[in-house]
Amino acid sequence: MKKVLKWIGIVLGSLIGLILLAGIVMIMIGNSRLNKTYDFPPSNITIPTDAASIEYGKHRAETLCQGCHGPDLSGIDAWFNAPPIGLISSPNLTSGAGGIGANFTTEDYVRAIRHGIDPQGKAIFMPAVPSTSQLSDEDLASIIAYLKTIPPVDHTVTSRRFTLLGYILFGAGKFIMPAEIVSHATHVTAPARGVSVEYGEYMVNTNDCRACHGEQLNGGSSPDPSETWVSPNLTPGGDLASWTEEDFIHALRTGSAPGGKQLADIMPWKTYKNFTDDELKAIWMYLQTLPKLEQYTE
Repeated sequence: MKKVLKWIGIVLGSLIGLILLAGIVMIMIGNSRLNKTYDFPPSNITIPTDAASIEYGKHRAETLCQGCHGPDLSGIDAWFNAPPIGLISSPNLTSGAGGIGANFTTEDYVRAIRHGIDPQGKAIFMPAVPSTSQLSDEDLASIIAYLKTIPPVDHTVTSRRFTLLGYILFGAGKFIMPAEIVSHATHVTAPARGVSVEYGEYMVNTNDCRACHGEQLNGGSSPDPSETWVSPNLTPGGDLASWTEEDFIHALRTGSAPGGKQLADIMPWKTYKNFTDDELKAIWMYLQTLPKLEQYTE
């Protein structure tokens, strides 16, 4: 009996040792991923100074940036806060105390928005990069032009921090850093602005729709592993099949879907309501061209 207990103890001790070793290896891999540096050719994008371009940059920032960085773009404390994993705040984009605006160069903005890296070349946890990396040079330049004009706001956000479990999950590949997956194109073009399928697709691709609704837009799991919701199907195989263009525009303007159903709080309609009518019509036109797919349920 003693020998049996002894061997059980040896086996359990070995298993615990292997688990601890695997955890240490995952932590090292996760830390290595977070500290890896990237280097890309400069974009040499020319930043406009005319009022029309800056106003257009403001419009794009209202629909694309405010959702994560706040109405005044001064950042949101604990924007991602899952205690078992870690905490991430979105940065203050202004030139006020605690903000990045006073020191960021044009290329720093390009690196962050198009490549998902900080001025030192390290990957940043900016989930929108798969979308913002597809912004045309013109749109990106207009957004940067606007960011350079926003009023300073003093706001120092909490620094990013991960738990040991967070590092283990990074090491195990459960989190994807945008810098690891985007194309890193030096220059990007876009279709002409207007009510067209092509421009509607561009707007969908650059406004983070696929992050929640899936690559095929037939619904998807939450990109936040601490959440369990599934987003709705935007293809003609989903609820939108019974909507009209007017229903679609009304829903994104007011948050109220046909029948009085309210859009989920996670849906950023409060920023998407800033789209122009032509932009919303183009998006709707593009969604109508998608194949009829069943609702994603996993």
